[in-house]
Amino acid sequence: MNPTIDVLVPEPMHPTVLSELAREFRVHLLWESADPDRLLSQIAPDVRGLVVDGGPVDDELMSTFPNLEIVASSGVGYDRIDAMAAARRGVVVTNTPGILDDEVADMCLGLLLATLRELPQADRFVRAGRWPAGDYRLTPSLRGRTVGVFGLGRIGKAVAHRLEAFGVTVYYSGRTVQPDVQYEYLPGILQLAERVDTLICAVPGGTGTRHAVNADVLRALGRDGVLINIGRGTTVDEPSLISALESGAIRAAGLDVFEHEPHVPAELLALDNVVLLPHVGTASVATREAMARLVVDNVVDWFAGRGPRTAVPETPGDLRTVR
Repeated sequence: MNPTIDVLVPEPMHPTVLSELAREFRVHLLWESADPDRLLSQIAPDVRGLVVDGGPVDDELMSTFPNLEIVASSGVGYDRIDAMAAARRGVVVTNTPGILDDEVADMCLGLLLATLRELPQADRFVRAGRWPAGDYRLTPSLRGRTVGVFGLGRIGKAVAHRLEAFGVTVYYSGRTVQPDVQYEYLPGILQLAERVDTLICAVPGGTGTRHAVNADVLRALGRDGVLINIGRGTTVDEPSLISALESGAIRAAGLDVFEHEPHVPAELLALDNVVLLPHVGTASVATREAMARLVVDNVVDWFAGRGPRTAVPETPGDLRTVR
């Protein structure tokens, strides 16, 4: 244990994060403090590490800690962390990529099948005692569909690989053409939506993807179209999606993420052609444990002089070595 290094955890985290950090450092749990403002004022000059569950961490918050060296975040997405501001301040930002890709991709295929084959609706049909009066209605099939993956990063590629086993045609769109894949590239999300009838969003959040799925994209997807979002809720213009679902402009949607989590629009809750999940893409025991350990490993390795394991791209190379 190195009790000379102060690490701040502003919000509840996975138990492994808390227990393992406590073995190594002097850890301050802000949410347990009776007077958080007073605690911050006392420890701010000593805090060298900040551990968060996705943020938010902006430039103003980082300015509170003059000796901050690392912001370690759980999860792949870090759009609520100002990584560029951190780089300017000489602060390393880490996330937890790679170890959650398969879990999210598995869940994505489950959500896709649940949305197309209406599995939650069929479950409610049985529980309501309606089966004796007649069979459940026929549903769409995954057979013969064309699927567009918006964002062919690690998770997007894992999703596309799984889709191959279902015999569907896969297209993709993203920031750049990827020469190592066999799927056809389309230069924008609108062109992707025009080509496919099933659109899977696996892009990160941020200004570059905000409301990328808008009314025009949904209209292009068509009346048989299905939208699946496993990336960030901000990618989808929710009022436009609600309108498309209500009017039949698209057939259905499956959503694991929302723009203002954990709050879901009442209009979505009222619809029967949407499957709603509470952001559980990574929420298995094994994957969350692995994510927690990587959060800790990033912090421990940094202060041990080994550098962070998974610094985000905005962190310049010369910041990845302990000062």
